[in-house]
Amino acid sequence: MSKLPNETLEERAQTLLDDLGLGNIPVPVNKLAKYLGAQLHYSPLDNELCGMVYVKDGIPIIGINALHHPNRQRFSIAHEIAHLVLHREHISNIVHVDKGFPVSVLRRDSNSATGTERLEIEANQFAAALLIPRRILDDFLATVCIDIDDDEELKVWAKKFKVSKATLEYRIRNLPS
Repeated sequence: MSKLPNETLEERAQTLLDDLGLGNIPVPVNKLAKYLGAQLHYSPLDNELCGMVYVKDGIPIIGINALHHPNRQRFSIAHEIAHLVLHREHISNIVHVDKGFPVSVLRRDSNSATGTERLEIEANQFAAALLIPRRILDDFLATVCIDIDDDEELKVWAKKFKVSKATLEYRIRNLPS
């Protein structure tokens, strides 16, 4: 997947989905990882460790915490895919470990423009765009009158996307214009 000039994270995520002909939910992140040549490994890790990615001998390896909820694992896979697509030069020949990345990290703040935190924010935004594609979300929002503060309704829709309620809420609140 090559980057087009001035392509946004949203557009890059959609391009990856289009390259594979994926237009339905839930998005099969395992298939995306395989498409990128990555090997997925599930292992019990400390609770604070969500996932990791590195490239060894040209082969991307994504490690996922087997003890986490399947929706959490899906987000972690999408997050590590984001590092492969967006930050590969930063993860080649080193292990990039992702500890918990709470929703609050997804928000822009004064630290987000610097160093590793910027990479994590980009990876979270890309992961959310992969798991909840804009085209599908726009169609969903056009046909459903959703109250963003209705936890039960958000849970129902999050289940359809196979994401957490917090991820869906974040995605809806932070849709790019």
